Amino acid sequence: MTKYHAVRDQLLDRLDDMTAGDQFPPERDLALELGVSRMTLRRAIDELVTRGAVRRRHGSGVFALGPKLDQALIASSFTEHMRARGLTPGARTLSFEISPAGSRTQRQLGLREGAEVVAISRLRLADDEPIALEDLNVSRALLPDLRAEQLEDRSFYELLREQHGIHVAHSIQTIEPTVLDDEEAGHLDVPVHTPALLFERTSCDADGTPIEFVRSVYRGDRYKIRTELTVPHPTGRGTQQDATDGRRP
Repeated sequence: MTKYHAVRDQLLDRLDDMTAGDQFPPERDLALELGVSRMTLRRAIDELVTRGAVRRRHGSGVFALGPKLDQALIASSFTEHMRARGLTPGARTLSFEISPAGSRTQRQLGLREGAEVVAISRLRLADDEPIALEDLNVSRALLPDLRAEQLEDRSFYELLREQHGIHVAHSIQTIEPTVLDDEEAGHLDVPVHTPALLFERTSCDADGTPIEFVRSVYRGDRYKIRTELTVPHPTGRGTQQDATDGRRP
């Protein structure tokens, strides 16, 4: 193992005893403590920054980010997902517009040409930390009285269940890597071109009626995808199982 890799592993061990927001000692002091050059230390920290384990704030130092959050692969709300991890969920409405559905949204929601949709852009938070940007589209005919303030710091799924008796039963979702543009990075408080996960999801009720079409961008430095795979039984009866939990909005 090279000295650089040994330093990296020592820093990872240190992070196990730190919580999100804790600060590393100053670079000069940390290099002396570990017995390495500042160049070697910097390289190791750069890798931790890339992996999303720490954040470097110019002029302030290096801070622990805490473990990444497991990304959900089943239809559950962001709110439930965060609460299950002991975090306080939040939602800040960035825009709320009513307009004719674009061709793609129209197709995803099974709407006739010219039908109106409510398009809501929200910033999702965990313990007040920006985690994701969400663009939610729902047929105006389905929720004609929906207002922007109803979605502040609230789960959309909870709103559907409690006020409209609508339950999400089935979702089709795609996931792909992306990078954040200027506007996205600004909202999420990370550098431009930071790696991210792009989710697109169409959800339906038990009758197969489309309820929502959502495009969400999650910070790659704070989220990961975890699945559990079951080895097929020799008779061919084995299955692949998803062991993650929680998905927004």
